[in-house]
Amino acid sequence: MKIRAAWWVLLLCSAGCGYHTAGHAAQLPENVKTIAIPAFVNQTRTYRIEQFLTSSVVREFTTRTHYHIVNNPNDAADAILRGTVISASSTPLTYNSATGQAASVLVVVSMNVSLTDREGKVLYQNPSYLFREQYEVSQDLTSFFQEDSPAFQRLSRDFAQTLVSNILEGF
Repeated sequence: MKIRAAWWVLLLCSAGCGYHTAGHAAQLPENVKTIAIPAFVNQTRTYRIEQFLTSSVVREFTTRTHYHIVNNPNDAADAILRGTVISASSTPLTYNSATGQAASVLVVVSMNVSLTDREGKVLYQNPSYLFREQYEVSQDLTSFFQEDSPAFQRLSRDFAQTLVSNILEGF
């Protein structure tokens, strides 16, 4: 009886749970070695948002994966990652009751992203990526600085981490 119980415990333990470490279950075809990431397209009036997003995605792919990243989608690229910033908005979230000025702002960016192979086959696509970042507005005029640019940079880093994970995990 003890041997049978020990056998069942051993069998259950060796079965595993099916989970894997993020970033290690690449779902891209094995022939993809080089990914071209040209500058994303900006269809908004938000200054340089496409530059923040593009550089964050390139940095994330470079630091987390073994893929060779280039910016020119030429014949050497096995796949091309394209992105378009569809909208970017900043909306006051809370107000200072004494002054009536905005105390915090919510930044929302919507994107269309696709990864295609050399023949045009879609490897990954999300036409409605939506990311948000909240930031506090400085109320001290002597130490005031614009916080929206750092907020866009934080949003870009979060977007890049999620995008690369989604591509690698096949979501």
